[in-house]
Amino acid sequence: MSQTQPSSFQPSQPTPFLTVALVGIAAGFLSGMFGVGGGILIVPGLVLIAKMDQRIAHGTSLAAVLPISAASLVTYWSHDHVDWRVGLCLATGALVGAVLGTKLLNILPHRVLAIAFAGILVVTAVRLFLPIESGTRGVLTIGNIVALIAIGVATGILAGLLGVGGGIIMVPAMMMLLHLPAAIAKGTSVLVIIPTSIMGTYRNRTKKNVDLRAAATVGLSGIPSAIVGGWISARMSDTVSNVLFASLLVVVAIRLVLQIRSDDKAGIVH
Repeated sequence: MSQTQPSSFQPSQPTPFLTVALVGIAAGFLSGMFGVGGGILIVPGLVLIAKMDQRIAHGTSLAAVLPISAASLVTYWSHDHVDWRVGLCLATGALVGAVLGTKLLNILPHRVLAIAFAGILVVTAVRLFLPIESGTRGVLTIGNIVALIAIGVATGILAGLLGVGGGIIMVPAMMMLLHLPAAIAKGTSVLVIIPTSIMGTYRNRTKKNVDLRAAATVGLSGIPSAIVGGWISARMSDTVSNVLFASLLVVVAIRLVLQIRSDDKAGIVH
């Protein structure tokens, strides 16, 4: 007699502590090295390894990136690699976008979320393989401020919808739009991720789209590795960093697509 495939993750079911902690350690390392919240690894880690529901994984990831990003911020700030003016502009738009993204999270089907996430990973990987000219901090023009707020809105939507901090959008955007050095773009990115995570998690919590126990495990586990990753980032060339990160994104994207195909063949509906 066949059993019905559960359609959603039940927060009351225990999530493997060691598995989730390892996801947090890896995500923290990525956050420190590349200025992302770590959601690009947390979401597939929770879905593929911890067998968490896709939608709950997105909400849990967004909550988990808060302590990880805070730890990364301390490391970047200590090296004066944070542009607070740029961060304020991005955060203004990101808070609005986070509200929109969490609304869409309850509308779009899981398969669409997974495909969208994989697509973003591939696009980001391609961007990282391309050289980006870096410069120094300069005066913000009105046009730059408007563009940064718009980027912030897109980042917030991505955060609320896909459970990522948004660094995969903000870092390349700051490097290409403002020609900020990679280290400053990364440090400013983790600054913006913090308020975005708070707003998105609050919204997801009201809609029961987050497992706070798993989020706490991932987030706290990732703090030490985020500090280590930030220390290494300050000493690694941008070229090596980008190639390594891009390669990882491609692997994760391929794994997600294969999982989607596997679920389709098995007749699992999300």
